Amino acid sequence: MLVELVRAVGDYLHDVFVTQLDWWVVLGFVAQFLFTMRFVVQWVASERAGRSVLPFAFWTFSLGGGTLLLIYALYRRDPVFIAGQALSTFIYIRNLQFALRERRADRAAT
Repeated sequence: MLVELVRAVGDYLHDVFVTQLDWWVVLGFVAQFLFTMRFVVQWVASERAGRSVLPFAFWTFSLGGGTLLLIYALYRRDPVFIAGQALSTFIYIRNLQFALRERRADRAAT
């Protein structure tokens, strides 16, 4: 019974990660990597500052990863994923606008 379970899990993982591998799945992995990097840069920046901060790169990775995930979701026709990423992408663009405005104001002040 345990051998059958291990075999079934192995077959499932092989199907998901090998058999179904195509350029869309690769795009999904790239998008997920970019999306994950936003948390890495936020964590590193916060550790350096000793407080919670959201660096410009956080919003850049958010927009890049979110947009690619939206494209992937559209291709997969996943309505839950599409709705979530479409709204998030709008929010990332708006936050990048705020960050760019703040950068310009900081440059003008110096």
